[in-house]
Formats: sequence, C-alpha cells, structure tokens
Amino acid sequence: MIDHTELARAKVNLNLKVLGKRDDGFHALETRMAPISLADKLHFTRAASYSLTCATEGVPTDESNLVSKAVRIFQRETGLACAYQIELEKHVPHAAGLGGGSGDAAAALRALNQLEAADIATATLAEWAAEIGSDVPFFVYDGVCDCSGRGEIIEPVQDFGMQLDAVLLKPSFAVSTPKAFQAWLGSQEIQGVDYSVQDHPCGSFYNDLERPVFQKHRFLAEIKMWLQQQESVEVALMSGSGSTMMAILKEASASAGLVEKALAELDSTLWTRMVKIG
Repeated sequence: MIDHTELARAKVNLNLKVLGKRDDGFHALETRMAPISLADKLHFTRAASYSLTCATEGVPTDESNLVSKAVRIFQRETGLACAYQIELEKHVPHAAGLGGGSGDAAAALRALNQLEAADIATATLAEWAAEIGSDVPFFVYDGVCDCSGRGEIIEPVQDFGMQLDAVLLKPSFAVSTPKAFQAWLGSQEIQGVDYSVQDHPCGSFYNDLERPVFQKHRFLAEIKMWLQQQESVEVALMSGSGSTMMAILKEASASAGLVEKALAELDSTLWTRMVKIG
C-alpha cells in the first residue's frame, strides 16, 4: 500500500544567458526557470530497506539514478534509515531540456523530509541538492525562480503571478547538456533564424544555447521559425539545452489545433504536450 506520492514537475527555461566558463569547468549562467504541469510521480511505500523500481525501459534503478543519489545524501546528512520502496513513474522525456531526472531527485528530498518528519529547511535541502546536479536546487523550491552561478544559486520569484498556456514539441532525438555548453563559445548563428529577445508581459524570453544546439540540430531551428509564423503563438523558444521547443500561446484553446498542425506539417512522430507554466 502506497504511503505517499510526490509530484516531480518538469521545468522550462523562460530565459537563459551563458556568461562564460568557470574555473571549475562549469559555465556561469543566469536563467529564469518555471515548473510546468507535466510531471513524473514518485510513489513511496514503507519497506525493510531502500529500493527503487521503474517500469520505463532504459531508466536505471541502481545507485546511478539521481533519486538514489538523493536518498543516500538524505540518509548521510540526517542519519535516518529512509526505508522505502520508491516506484518512479516516468512521464517527462529524457535529455529534453525539461529537467526530468533532476526533478525526480528533488522530489525525493522533499518527500523524505515530510515522511521522516525531519524538518530540514528548504535552503538546506537545496544545498544538498547541489551535490547531485546544477539544476536540482531549483526543483527543491518547486516554483518560479531566478538561478545563477552554475544554476545552484536560487532566488524565488515572488511576483510572477500568472500561468502561461504552452505547447511542447520534441523530436525523437535527444540533446546532451554538457555538449551544448561545450559548443557554446565557438558557435555561430544560422542566417535567417531569429535569436532575438522576445518580450512578453511576464518577462523577456531568450536562450543563449539555441545558437550551439541549432547549429548541430537544424530541425530545431526549423521548428522555432515555424512556430513564430503561427498566429496563435506569442513566444517560441527552446527550453534549456533542448531538444524540446516550447510555444507560449495567446489562448489555451489554440493548443490542440497547434499540435495537430505541427504533426501534419513538421513531423508526425513529434512528442507533444499541452502544459501550464508557473
């Protein structure tokens, strides 16, 4: 019998500025990230010891999974047994710029804090999360945040105040985040592709990683240009390092029509989702 289910919401980057490479090998950046309605689920059942299961093919369930890393850090820092069988129910695609694995790890930290009545401050959980990955601290807060450093310095946005309707489009290929950052410095813009800042009532949308990723994956640039031509779309942008492209809509009612048109005119095998941002 499941004792607790924790949602691990995915994210999109509303903007992303790369500032340069740091001495530790990471890239310094500034980004505003927002959770979306698409989410994985973590089901916790009390057990004799910790274990992880997942029915999705290709998802590791050993110590390499970020959920396992989160559990081990929580055990180490608190001295608690954390004896649960965790069933990971995946809905967020891998290597899509949506932070699926990172969100799962943060959800595990939040859930264990509640289940074990540990009363660990959110800021402390975020410090532990930074050991797992650069964007895991953002997911601990589970809200719109401005992130800097290598992504681990978090400032919650208190006055975002709106939900955005969006459509996500993802081709079948994945994009490696480390390779996207590695290619950033020497990358060039593709002639005819619009990389400019897109202004919106909730802020400015842009992504410095579009340049290196589009240079290698031209189809993503084609998707962006196609989205920008659609009457129902206010903003078209790549999320994170891709390969997911997002379209912010003028009206939620346009989402189904946009998906249908994208499948017909771009690629019938696209992974698509209609989501709420914020």
